[in-house]
Amino acid sequence: MNKFIRKRKIVIKRRNIVLLIFIMVILCILLVFNFINKRVTPLFLDLAESETEKLATLIINDAVSKQVSDGLTTDALYNISKDSKGNITSIDFNSVTVNKLLTTITSSVELNLKHLEEGRIDLLNVPDSILVSYDKKDLKKGIIYKIPSGAVFNNTILSNIGPKVPVRLNLVGSITSNISAKTTNYGINNALIEVYVDIKVTLEVILPYTKRKTSVETTVPIALKMMQGSVPSYYSGSSTNPSISLPIE
Repeated sequence: MNKFIRKRKIVIKRRNIVLLIFIMVILCILLVFNFINKRVTPLFLDLAESETEKLATLIINDAVSKQVSDGLTTDALYNISKDSKGNITSIDFNSVTVNKLLTTITSSVELNLKHLEEGRIDLLNVPDSILVSYDKKDLKKGIIYKIPSGAVFNNTILSNIGPKVPVRLNLVGSITSNISAKTTNYGINNALIEVYVDIKVTLEVILPYTKRKTSVETTVPIALKMMQGSVPSYYSGSSTNPSISLPIE
């Protein structure tokens, strides 16, 4: 009888030890997940967001450059009003040309980002130089970047160790684009006009089990033009003489 009781106590003790070990393992797993959630995930999301913004900016800049190089002339952007003596009185944007330019750029950016999202890189209308630093096998799977797990240690030696976390992107909502100008007085009654395209894209950065929205905003110069006004007859070399007004809308 005593032998049976002793064996039973041993069995119960072993069960308690196994249960204790099981509880400790569960607690360790919860602590690891808590660490990942508080420290690792935000770090990986920051890295993923940075890479996504970099690639999206390259695609946007390329789309703008292509439209500017495809036959766009600087003069086509403006409507210039002159007085009876031929002096410039005002400069406005040519709404038809500007709207056509913005529509084409927006469509090109949206299409390329969609192809990138879906892994159809063969349909991307971008030069090879943009994708030269990316793995095309991953891009065909819709993966734009892989973050080494060792990046969490913030150490050069350990940065490339461990499994890699895939990063994907998703285009969210519509792309907004606008045209802006900066006018700078230059010399005597001259104005230097710089024209830019402002584009904003909202993307979703996707990691396994988590995601984050990010906005990519970039301004790309597309034109530079010098506008010459008349030189006043009383000009005596002083830079304080009045200059013509060149309103831009």
